[in-house]
Amino acid sequence: MIIVRDLGLADYQSVWQAMQQFTDNRDHNTADEIWLLQHPAVFTQGQAGKAEHILAPGNIPVIQVDRGGQVTYHGPGQLVGYLLIDLRRKNIGVRKLVTTIEQAIVKVLAQYGIEAAPRADAPGVYVQSGRGAKIAQLGLRVRKGCSFHGLSLNLEMDLEPFQRINPCGYAGMEVTSLHLEMKTPPSYAQLSGQLMDQLTVDLGYNDRQLISDGQLPS
Repeated sequence: MIIVRDLGLADYQSVWQAMQQFTDNRDHNTADEIWLLQHPAVFTQGQAGKAEHILAPGNIPVIQVDRGGQVTYHGPGQLVGYLLIDLRRKNIGVRKLVTTIEQAIVKVLAQYGIEAAPRADAPGVYVQSGRGAKIAQLGLRVRKGCSFHGLSLNLEMDLEPFQRINPCGYAGMEVTSLHLEMKTPPSYAQLSGQLMDQLTVDLGYNDRQLISDGQLPS
């Protein structure tokens, strides 16, 4: 069984601290969780992040975090999913988790006629039309055999802040969204529901509990 929390629009720092606390305090009986949410505008810089990839952040805060990867942007109109999973209990490695997340995103995008695929040299998911712009970002951390952080999928958001950074450490990388790739993009609720369905199935959960009170676990 997995718990899925719909947190709505939530402050990045508060959610990050809650992920750390959840991971530190969980034991072998703690149910796995997926948190679905949006963040106010923020840049996050991964553990190995290089300062030169942050070009001109302007009035958007930059937060140094403990996930893998370089710098990325979160903002309203982007679907964020954090996966708090006991990998040892599920007997899967980090590479398998990354592949499962990427393929779940690919399958959901295919339902909207968007052909997309991961890239071996740069985690995430990229549309196959045009110049292969990035539509979804990945960044994970594993502690005590348990994952946290996760994915972000660009739905209908202002993409300008991506021009203020080298997305995920790649200069000139193009970024796109469902809004740019199709005439009528789904709502946030529709997309989050489909992604939740796909992830829970692909990760092998037979049952789930949805909590939509917008509250972080205590």
